[in-house]
Amino acid sequence: MKIVVDENIPFAQQILSQHGDVIAVDGRTMSPEQLVGADALLVRSVTKVNARLLGQAQQLKFVGTATIGTEHIDQAYLTSHHIAFASAPGCNAVAVGEYVTTALLAASEHQQSSLVGKSIAIVGAGNTGSQVAKRASALGMNVMLYDPPLAKQGLCDGSVSFEQVLAADVISLHVPSTKGGEHATYHLFDKAALAQLSAEQILVNACRGEVIDNNALLALAEAGKAPLLILDVWEGEPTIVKPLVQYAFIATPHIAGYSLEGKMRGTSMIYHAMCQALGLNSNDISQQLLPVADFSEISLNGELSEAQLTKLTQLVYDIFADDRRFRLYGSNPQGFDKLRKFYPQRREFKVLQVVNQHNQAALSQLGFNLRENK
Repeated sequence: MKIVVDENIPFAQQILSQHGDVIAVDGRTMSPEQLVGADALLVRSVTKVNARLLGQAQQLKFVGTATIGTEHIDQAYLTSHHIAFASAPGCNAVAVGEYVTTALLAASEHQQSSLVGKSIAIVGAGNTGSQVAKRASALGMNVMLYDPPLAKQGLCDGSVSFEQVLAADVISLHVPSTKGGEHATYHLFDKAALAQLSAEQILVNACRGEVIDNNALLALAEAGKAPLLILDVWEGEPTIVKPLVQYAFIATPHIAGYSLEGKMRGTSMIYHAMCQALGLNSNDISQQLLPVADFSEISLNGELSEAQLTKLTQLVYDIFADDRRFRLYGSNPQGFDKLRKFYPQRREFKVLQVVNQHNQAALSQLGFNLRENK
């Protein structure tokens, strides 16, 4: 077999080499010539998989994307050419949930306030939105969900109105990018919607940049009327609206879901799908490839304050290091891609065992491992 894989899919080469020749290529510049004779193709969101790319891939039988989003894949073309397809829904949901948790705690500290009792409107109640909701609840926030498509299917009880979303203390976006249909998300937060927000609110975008009209948001920020901004995704990336960066409290290069565990889950999911589609015996060695974390345990005495929790989350994930790197190197297309390609190893909260007699339920809900202090 010949398997072509994006060189930035973690551990894919080690796992896939059991089944044939693995050709690792740059996903951003992947060409039709590189797919000649390929039996399987594994990509990330930076690769547009369409008729142009697959024009010379006459032997291709499987395409997998190690991402939750699929808008970069022409699924109709794959179906018409009898090419099996799989994505990795939910693979990085925990990582995004932890990114938002860490960012909101930092934002609350910056505002010298507390998250307890504040309302959070989560736009998109799927895998990622659900993880954010779970953690926001653990932080003592009042969670509201907005997801009309899921509500219509009876899968989102208590879905609020868009007007209620715009009035929430915190708005966190977790939807795919869609341009057509009744509930299109492209520029869901357009000039009119953004005009209803205030500087007292917090706006988080960790899904797709184009869900917010970035130029309209820039104009609002320049007028001093924008909410506190936590932006991980940008319209037009890797070519972004550069002046917007300076107005963000936290700015990062589309890495909210980039935990090592999240990446590994994505690799594992499409590996199993490939084996099933091609009739191969799977041998998933992903867990054996995960390195040991730099730290494993911390002891805490007494009730855990929000300030202590802020420090605890940043002990595992230094979100401001990502912010600093982005401001220094990521505002141009080459820098943006390079920061993602060479992203440092980031672990999830579960690698840290917390020894504490108090706050057990909240710590567990946030994703930490617990051991009671006896």
